[in-house]
Amino acid sequence: MSVAKVSEIKASSPVSFDDAIRQGIDRAHKTLDNVRSAWISDQEVMVDEAGKISEYRVLMKVTFLLKG
Repeated sequence: MSVAKVSEIKASSPVSFDDAIRQGIDRAHKTLDNVRSAWISDQEVMVDEAGKISEYRVLMKVTFLLKG
C-alpha cells in the first residue's frame, strides 16, 4: 500500500507560466522524495509600471509518496 502527501508550492518566472511550472517541479524534486504528480490550482501575473508582464506565478499542488 502506498501513502501519498500533497504539498502546496508557489513558483515564479520572468519568462512564462510553463517555465514557472518547470522551476517549481525542479525545486520540489530537490526537496521531496518520490514526486509523482502536480496540478496547477492558480495562476497570476505581476505587471510593471509600464503595463508589461514582469513575472508569471503559479500555485501548484505537488503529490509525493511517503516512504513506507
